[in-house]
Amino acid sequence: MFKPQFIKHEVLVFRQFQRKGYSLFACLGREVVISVLSVATLQSAGATSISDETWRANEDSTKTAAREVMLDDVSITGSRAPLTVSQAARMVTVLSREDIAQAPVQSINDLLKMAVGIDVRQRGPLGSQTDISIRGGTQEQIIILLNGINISDPQTAHNTMDLPCDVSDIERIEVLEGPAGRTYGTSSLVGAINIVTRTHQPNTHAEIRLESGSYGYAKAGARINPLSNALHWNGMISASYARSDGYSRSRDGKLNTDFSGSKAFYQGGYHNQLVRLSWHLGISDKGWGSGTFYATPKWQADEQYEHTTKTFFALQGENREGPVHFQTAIYWNQNKDRYEGYRDCPEKMKYNYNRCNVYGLKLNSYFDWICGRTALGAEMRNEDLVSGNLGEPLFRTHHINGTDRDYTLGVNRTNISAHLEHNVLLNRLTISAGFVAAKSSWSNMNMTLYPGIDVSYQLMGHGASSVSRQSSSLKLFASYNSSLRLPSFTEMYYKLQGYSADPHLKPEEMQALEIGAHYISSIIDAKASIYHHHGKDMIDWIMDTNQGSEAQWKSVNHTKVNSYGVEANMGVNLSQWLKFNDRNTRISLSYSYIYQDKDLEEGIVSQYALEYLRHKLVGSLQTDVWKNLSLRLDYRWQDRVGSYTSFSGETMNYKPYMLMDAHIQWDAKRYVVYADVNNLLNNRSYVDFGNVPQPGRWFVAGLKIRL
Repeated sequence: MFKPQFIKHEVLVFRQFQRKGYSLFACLGREVVISVLSVATLQSAGATSISDETWRANEDSTKTAAREVMLDDVSITGSRAPLTVSQAARMVTVLSREDIAQAPVQSINDLLKMAVGIDVRQRGPLGSQTDISIRGGTQEQIIILLNGINISDPQTAHNTMDLPCDVSDIERIEVLEGPAGRTYGTSSLVGAINIVTRTHQPNTHAEIRLESGSYGYAKAGARINPLSNALHWNGMISASYARSDGYSRSRDGKLNTDFSGSKAFYQGGYHNQLVRLSWHLGISDKGWGSGTFYATPKWQADEQYEHTTKTFFALQGENREGPVHFQTAIYWNQNKDRYEGYRDCPEKMKYNYNRCNVYGLKLNSYFDWICGRTALGAEMRNEDLVSGNLGEPLFRTHHINGTDRDYTLGVNRTNISAHLEHNVLLNRLTISAGFVAAKSSWSNMNMTLYPGIDVSYQLMGHGASSVSRQSSSLKLFASYNSSLRLPSFTEMYYKLQGYSADPHLKPEEMQALEIGAHYISSIIDAKASIYHHHGKDMIDWIMDTNQGSEAQWKSVNHTKVNSYGVEANMGVNLSQWLKFNDRNTRISLSYSYIYQDKDLEEGIVSQYALEYLRHKLVGSLQTDVWKNLSLRLDYRWQDRVGSYTSFSGETMNYKPYMLMDAHIQWDAKRYVVYADVNNLLNNRSYVDFGNVPQPGRWFVAGLKIRL
């Protein structure tokens, strides 16, 4: 009689197939689980900390660490220590390459509108200038990263989205909502956005892009992959130029919302079995008519203009073998801008010149031991501004190239931080806890700790050892996190044309609680969460309208602001549900509600902090119409809390508005033809910023040629 032998094998999870010589031998003697980790919808995709090396606890013991074989998987950072998507405790929304390609947008700014937790406030379309915030915060309270490198501008966040890369260069965008100090350090008060670019495009050596549209819009760009066939090297070079006449004219009939600019970006890398290196170098040069962007009832200028030049460089590396993994990075960002209160009229108002250099060095390490996976490291970041109107008098002035003027003012501060994080992973339970310790040379604050903890539990479906999209799973998660944000140099020193800044502003601090659930199957991807943010010393620009013509915008620290919010989103794969074998059809619906309990005194108007989206409803439909023809419709309805003072001196409340966009595309093997219609229903009455008119319907048609 035969007696069955129960032999327990180590589980190996494949997430991506690679042409590696050792791939077959890595499977010997192991149970293999083949699964697909994909993003179902733009709003509800939850994927966190996918790593190229994973750690898990054996099912029989929580004290024995087992390393899985390293695979070249996608890396998504939601914690200091890399974890697989099934292990991660904190949810990260991922806008995938597929979502980006199908979205009716021409800029990354426009793309982020469809993420329900993000507030995108436009001063001009097509990415000319946009303020982006998360969960009721301000544009200054989030951190923007390019390939994991902090590119936030300490002078002002208004121009942070002047990126060196185009939408077509983006592989994915990761959105981490809530305080992220433990993961990204200072400035990530209410969230973080990490933009990851493409290192190569399979089966494509080059791509040419041409676009044309309303308001004199035209764009040309190209991308090449010079190392597409190299074994250990990769690289991508892209460049583009765009321009538009703008959608409005000044009172004198001149252009005042036009723009033109160029971008160039290079990303490269080298990897073998021992190390992985990556680097990027980019530049963005753009000028745009700012219309009434910064106008006030006292100063109703409608021919403002701004020009920025930004340079980005970063070098990153990590070892791929050994008991301790080191991840290092050095980076340099330079931001130069010229602001003209009256376009081409320096005699009426001197131009404001600023140049900000940011130098950074960061080190992260992680290792596995009997109690789990631990990460620790540090970062040093120096921010140096020289300016014509911001900062303290300089000991030695610096000449402004191309002018007869000098930088006479400036600010320099060094921010240092250290972090420690530990992760305990059981079969279904993940606990990730740690802290960041931060200090700035600008502030008198002592080294201060900001702790956080994330917990998730796989209630149904596979545990942390594997994930299969073919079966259903339900994950519960909860978190407590805290962070801080130093004031920008503009908030500290801007004192022109109705603005009066306070150089003695204190850092903002935030604490947040969140609980939620995430359900995923082959048909439905749904997530819901509730959260509470408690902000201390929040920074904002406010105006006391009781002062009449003497009223000014002043930067202040609010004492406390409490935010309560609910987010829910669901995506449905109709093709899988209704058995449409020849048609890919998906729908999604997302909703966000926020309430803040900080009330302003009568007559006080807030410019940012207390103007937030109380309601935001987002929906989309994407379907294959016929053969290579696809259609996408995006719907957005939002209701903003807050008010603004019109040029006539009247206090106006923001009104709810609805917008719809459409994208139709023919995707062939070697070319793509597409057309976008933004603001399809021609809504001309909506207002994102007070006293800044918005365009009606506009069209864009484009062509991509793959070589």
